[in-house]
Amino acid sequence: MTQRIVQDQNIGVNLKLLRLKADMTQEQVSQKLQLMGLPMSREIYAQIETGKHHIPITVLQGLKIVLKAEWDEMLKLSVPLEK
Repeated sequence: MTQRIVQDQNIGVNLKLLRLKADMTQEQVSQKLQLMGLPMSREIYAQIETGKHHIPITVLQGLKIVLKAEWDEMLKLSVPLEK
């Protein structure tokens, strides 16, 4: 069974910002993930950025490497959690 994170909309936004900061296209990101053995098309990656596709944990780990990001950058929330 594949583990997946049901993403908050912010994860996709954060990934897009990190991708742009890395000066990469969606195609380049998906190709690098493919080279790591992770099945990823540009279309699916675009859906991840827009929050329309769930992110497998392995892909999230791969994105951390490809985008040279820290977990807090990838997972930060734009609004505080309610207590």
